[in-house]
Amino acid sequence: MTPSTDHSELRAQLDTLTTEAFRPELAEIDRLSTLDIARTMNAEDATVPAAVAAQLPQIAAAIDGTAARMARGGRLIYAGAGTAGRLGVLDASECPPTFNTDPSEVLGLIAGGPTAMVTAVEGAEDSKELAAGDLDALALTADDTVVGISASGRTPYAIGAVEHARARGALTIGLSCNAGSALATAAEHGIEVVVGPELLTGSTRLKAGTAQKLVLNMISTVTMIRLGKTYGNLMVDVRASNEKLRARSRRIVALATEASDEDIEKALAATGGEVKDAILVLLAGVDGPTAAALLAASGGHLRAALEARGEKR
Repeated sequence: MTPSTDHSELRAQLDTLTTEAFRPELAEIDRLSTLDIARTMNAEDATVPAAVAAQLPQIAAAIDGTAARMARGGRLIYAGAGTAGRLGVLDASECPPTFNTDPSEVLGLIAGGPTAMVTAVEGAEDSKELAAGDLDALALTADDTVVGISASGRTPYAIGAVEHARARGALTIGLSCNAGSALATAAEHGIEVVVGPELLTGSTRLKAGTAQKLVLNMISTVTMIRLGKTYGNLMVDVRASNEKLRARSRRIVALATEASDEDIEKALAATGGEVKDAILVLLAGVDGPTAAALLAASGGHLRAALEARGEKR
């Protein structure tokens, strides 16, 4: 096959994708005032949550499967190229400070490696083999979950990651923004958030990127809720790595217990700054080691640990 034939086939494929569609009604958007362009863009963005809402059953099913595997020690692994890959790396990087996860528990793979976070790595997204190699380097197991992310749903790196992971027995999720995508077909759980053509033709960092970010927020956040990383809507597993987070830790303990500042400081000191343990110390009237043992016995679920002590909270 000649290069010109390759280009013709690729163009024909792009012509079929909703995310790549040309919108003639916006052909003179550059003639509008800045305010009118901003209004148009804002109106476009406002349609994204409804597109996500249409996929909530599929998202929930994928989350339940992910949480079940992570409860057995599995990992959550995102894989994508370009904007999709960067969004996966972003979501993974925010889990340790938010939920006190180990950096190895939620991972983001981007085609071309870390360099591709800031610089395009030509051709990296076109390799299924590269995705398989990146996953093999992580020693993938059947308890892991791999989320392939691709706005078009046709990116070889994302599809290759899902195909390789599924062959290894891992749970697979395919997140795309086109209906009937190859990525959704390859995955056990297909999530297709169809946001329609972009304001700028083919610029899928816009609505498609926003949709992917919303779904990744759900996958990681709700999975962590299912794993007991929160108490109600409080981030009780927050890692206090700076002064702002230390202040947030004290506030979370206060909201959960209504204890005095002095008692909160004592509880945090007795538990090495662990918010979840400190709350248990205050609400159940136990010491630090006992709180740690109760949480270990309850799989890290604070509410279950309180109930085990006869505390209905």
